[in-house]
Amino acid sequence: MPGKVALHTLGCKLNFSETSTIGKQFLNKGYEIIDFKEKADIYLFNTCSVTENAEKECRQLVRRALRANPDAFIIVTGCYAQLRPEEISAIDGVDVVLGSKEKFKLFSLLDSFDKKDVSCIYVSPTDQLNEFGTAHSSDADSRTRAYFKIQDGCDYKCSFCTIPRARGSSRSMESSAVIEEFQKLISNGYKEIILTGVNVGDYGKAINSNLYQILLRMIDVPGDFRIRISSIEPNLLTDEIIHLTAASEKMCKHFHIPLQSGSSKILKLMRRRYKAEDYLNLIFKAKEKIPDLGIGVDVITGFPGENDEDFLTTYNFIKELPASYLHVFTYSERPDTHALSLPGVVDFHERKRRTQMLRILSEKKKFKFYSEMKGKVLDVLFESHNDNGLMKGFSSNYVRVAHSFNPELVNTISRFEVKHPQAEYCTSNILDTKNSIDLIAC
Repeated sequence: MPGKVALHTLGCKLNFSETSTIGKQFLNKGYEIIDFKEKADIYLFNTCSVTENAEKECRQLVRRALRANPDAFIIVTGCYAQLRPEEISAIDGVDVVLGSKEKFKLFSLLDSFDKKDVSCIYVSPTDQLNEFGTAHSSDADSRTRAYFKIQDGCDYKCSFCTIPRARGSSRSMESSAVIEEFQKLISNGYKEIILTGVNVGDYGKAINSNLYQILLRMIDVPGDFRIRISSIEPNLLTDEIIHLTAASEKMCKHFHIPLQSGSSKILKLMRRRYKAEDYLNLIFKAKEKIPDLGIGVDVITGFPGENDEDFLTTYNFIKELPASYLHVFTYSERPDTHALSLPGVVDFHERKRRTQMLRILSEKKKFKFYSEMKGKVLDVLFESHNDNGLMKGFSSNYVRVAHSFNPELVNTISRFEVKHPQAEYCTSNILDTKNSIDLIAC
């Protein structure tokens, strides 16, 4: 008799799309998906391995689930499971560890969800991670914004990163399949499709396509929707993509572009594919083409070799960037990465201090960007959650907007005038609800 299943995702938007797809498999088998805070018969954790803290959180969550139900069946999958399955299987109460290739095959691998005395491990070697597992948001969740995986794996060799080992080489969903699944998401009522992958900008490699070409086909699909690129490497954000984003209302006016460091010296040690000057030129070119463009920036603090001067270079570099927010990560030593062999290890407390400085800078950047939106008209997609009488959503350029709760606005793209910028969101007045979004000629 099917029971209750709780799903928990750690890490990136790609993981969210994959968790949703796994959740749909449970729904199709008659299981009930419940909130992680509730007592479940089965708990599934889709994990991240970018930092040591992400792995630590996974272990803590497993123990929390078992406190809620000691008899629960525990499944752990994702990047952490792929890289260190034995470590996870040693956690008391874990029943099954599924690698990256196996995460979508649990019902063919498992004949029951009965509690086991010994953990079972199903993990393929990295060199066998050559399949593309389709994943996107489904009725396993209640989002108005759908995550849609179009790419997986990475061929880059950044010295701090384990993801190529956890995900395998870069591969893409066939273009015809992308359009077919994209049309299904639109017909299911999603108004915003977020394109996800390990390296989305690398889409099309080995299948005679590229991200720009698939975007052209997507915006040509009829319907009331918009497209957001989850994250794109600076060397892969082409003039064509920038021009298309400026020209089409179906493209969100928002790019999340990893920087990692504002010091070209550190970028070289990280084995990144650009210099700080290249990044700076790209950002100002994009802002010139799209003045209200929202720009998110990833930064790593405390990388080996980053002395005080290097950090101040990064801080001042970002201070002058027209960025709207930062995602700041404290450098975390990852097993089997080149960065472990680099000299100049930064004290952990100094790493945290630098992280805090950049997070404060991020708050200032965000408020400045929100303040620049005052009096402007933004297209906002509201979510269904009622937060003490308020509903919240995101604009095309990724401004968080709040309005008094109105169920008629849920999952509609509506025009709002920004009134009062605050630290976490802007209040607004509705102008009209858009029935459709049309492509403006490039």
